[in-house]
Amino acid sequence: MNSKNYKVCLKDNVEQFSKQLFYSLFDACKQEKEAMETLEAAFLEICTALEIRDAKKQWDLFFKKFPGIRKQLDLDAIAFEKNDPAANSLREIYLAYPGFYAISMYRLSHQLLKQNVPIIPRMMSEFAHGLTGTDIHPGAVIGESFFIDHATGIVIGETSIIKNNVKIYQGVTLGGIEVKKSFAATKRHPTIENNVTIYANATILGGAISIGENSIIGANVWITKSIPADSLVTYKSAINIKPKQS
Repeated sequence: MNSKNYKVCLKDNVEQFSKQLFYSLFDACKQEKEAMETLEAAFLEICTALEIRDAKKQWDLFFKKFPGIRKQLDLDAIAFEKNDPAANSLREIYLAYPGFYAISMYRLSHQLLKQNVPIIPRMMSEFAHGLTGTDIHPGAVIGESFFIDHATGIVIGETSIIKNNVKIYQGVTLGGIEVKKSFAATKRHPTIENNVTIYANATILGGAISIGENSIIGANVWITKSIPADSLVTYKSAINIKPKQS
């Protein structure tokens, strides 16, 4: 065979690296010198295989960002505890919530993307997608205290902007109206302002679309135009209940 070698076995390396990276943010034993050296070595090995230049500089910069990422994630965890009546403790959120894991992988991969590290951020986000059912592109910009409930089926596109204290429920899509390669360099996905709640299976499409602050977007709505601040958007469908025929 003369086909190009894409080194797809690196998926396993990136998945293991992503897991250890997550653990390193929260577990003291994973923050010890030996564990961090192992994590660095894994990153450098992946970069070498992908022919990524300046890998050591990239790692050093990434490592310096860990305290800030941890601070962001602690605020996210508090938002989960505050907004989910089923949450019994912060420990439960760190250990058991797929939505929190998806946000963690997003915040880590987003930092690498900001550093212009190729391929690895997408591999990390797709690993999290497969585990949690939540697809957050690392290019999205997400503010503080972000809460996603149930996680399953959420899609957040590359140029989405989500500001602070936003709550999103299962099945929500922040997408583009048209999918064309020529739109790659344009803003294709919506902006969600502060303190917005978006309920299950709502679909919001378009790069010029903005959901005004303090708004509530009800379940199952389809939005392709901007919504003013302090709005309530709902979808009404007729449900007819008839007696069974004996």
